[in-house]
Amino acid sequence: MPGMLFCRYGPEGFHAAGDALEAMRVLHSDPFSTPVSQWRFGREIDLAREAIRAPVEPGKIVGIGRNYAEHARELDHPVPEEPVLFLKSPGSVIGPRAPIVLPPESQRVEHEGEIAVVLGARLRRAPAADAARAVLGVTAACDVTARDLQRRDPTFARAKSFDTFCPLGPAVLVEPDLEELAVVTRVNGEERQRGHVSQMLWGIAELLAYASRMMTLEPGDVVLTGTPAGVGPLADGDRLEVEVEGVGVLVNPVEAWRQE
Repeated sequence: MPGMLFCRYGPEGFHAAGDALEAMRVLHSDPFSTPVSQWRFGREIDLAREAIRAPVEPGKIVGIGRNYAEHARELDHPVPEEPVLFLKSPGSVIGPRAPIVLPPESQRVEHEGEIAVVLGARLRRAPAADAARAVLGVTAACDVTARDLQRRDPTFARAKSFDTFCPLGPAVLVEPDLEELAVVTRVNGEERQRGHVSQMLWGIAELLAYASRMMTLEPGDVVLTGTPAGVGPLADGDRLEVEVEGVGVLVNPVEAWRQE
């Protein structure tokens, strides 16, 4: 079923699947243990009336830094000789329509629209061919980053891991063509970033194989594949959109943190 999408919705995080977000049905199968060809479906649902959640709850989020040469250059960083890995807190995940909250600890929060890979099988010290087969699908992501803190700290952990700093969604495109994916980021309707996997320093299968040498990747884990050039600041009241071809548009408002 090429082009099949699945998402999570409602307070319980039920799965739904279909050929398009406008034509989804309740998914009675576990997408991580059941082949797509064997998925069983229930009633149709209207996602316009449902709270769409992040499509997965990853045990870990592996980020890849500077995987587009032009992005490395815009930050005045050298183009890396091997993939730059970092971890992002799973607690930073939010779904579509949920607000990205700008923390008071940072004066410069930036967007980094990315193609996110969702693992469907366990991967440990795998060759690239096995890594490609372990991909369940892809979704849209924003690796929101407190840039001033990233420059100040010796690691990326704080700058990348604030609550709400990893929007994912709106759905996972299963069985994607890993060589034909593109990502576009818009803020308030204005295009800020545009990238294609062909511009990556390391392709998706290579990145997964490389990461699996350092840590075992489990079903449901997410690997962020890097952001193209054009990163920029987010401000209170902005509307962020990240679109991955075939996935749909991930939309999140931006809000300043306010004391409750």
